[in-house]
Amino acid sequence: MSLAVAIQMDPIESIDIDADSTFMLAMEAQARRHAMFHYLPEALVFRQNRLYARAQPLEVRREKGNHYTLGAPELLDLETLDVILMRQDPPFDMSYITATHLLEHVHPQTLVVNDPAEVRNAPEKLFVTHFSELMPPTLITCSRDDILAFRRDYKDIIVKPLFGNGGAGVFHITPEDENLNSLLELFTEFYREPIIVQQYMPAVREGDKRIILVDGKPVGGVLRVPPPGEARANMHVGAEPQKTELTSREREICDSIGPILSEKGLIFVGIDVIGGYVTEINVTSPTGIQEINRFDGVSLEAEVWDAIEQRRDSNQEAD
Repeated sequence: MSLAVAIQMDPIESIDIDADSTFMLAMEAQARRHAMFHYLPEALVFRQNRLYARAQPLEVRREKGNHYTLGAPELLDLETLDVILMRQDPPFDMSYITATHLLEHVHPQTLVVNDPAEVRNAPEKLFVTHFSELMPPTLITCSRDDILAFRRDYKDIIVKPLFGNGGAGVFHITPEDENLNSLLELFTEFYREPIIVQQYMPAVREGDKRIILVDGKPVGGVLRVPPPGEARANMHVGAEPQKTELTSREREICDSIGPILSEKGLIFVGIDVIGGYVTEINVTSPTGIQEINRFDGVSLEAEVWDAIEQRRDSNQEAD
């Protein structure tokens, strides 16, 4: 069955077609002959209790420098669609939160992936705190004294902004580092939110594992190994992707988290695991599809779309 699909995302001209997961989801939707539209988050329009977007028909192709075609803009009534993929990158700020509120007006009649209310309730560094037994020792606070006490307890720590993304603002503070006070002053100047502090996990030098879960089930993972002299394992800062298998501990983690993700309508999720501990649960715009596809010879985008179509069918039957 052909579906009408809109993708709410960043400018499509700026994506890296060799790494972007949204591009793969669009390619798979097109292969299934779904009609596709593209719009930016700021193109949402709420008027007289209906939600619209100034959108453009979209075609995609794996051709560098010529990977998309956009049709003429039109004001699209989002309630007339079958599926909306909410795929813009963080930061998870008030603009992002506003978009989730607006999309609630059409979900679940129009299936929004991931569920916008649950996305709003699951910032990646806060959602994971509901699984404290799976986390490394963690502190979230505005208190300088509490941070200093945490450092005395754990010596080697990671300090990062609560709503950062892509490794931005992540600092490794070693026991002999004299810059913590200056760093806290800087964070206070730039961020109004509490700071998150975690015990440093030396296992990050061996890699931070991104595990993809589709409708609560693990479908693959990729190990992201930081470059020498770097404590961050984000691709944005030069981490090297490597093939990996899930350990028994990681499967236990997925068994604990997965059913809750599925129940909440969080169909496409990426969790980050270091040394057997979960550090983040990414529900906003997780990546990793293309790396896992290349290493494992799979098509995760097909699994995501299978889950989307099954969820949509279930919603229709419930109605």
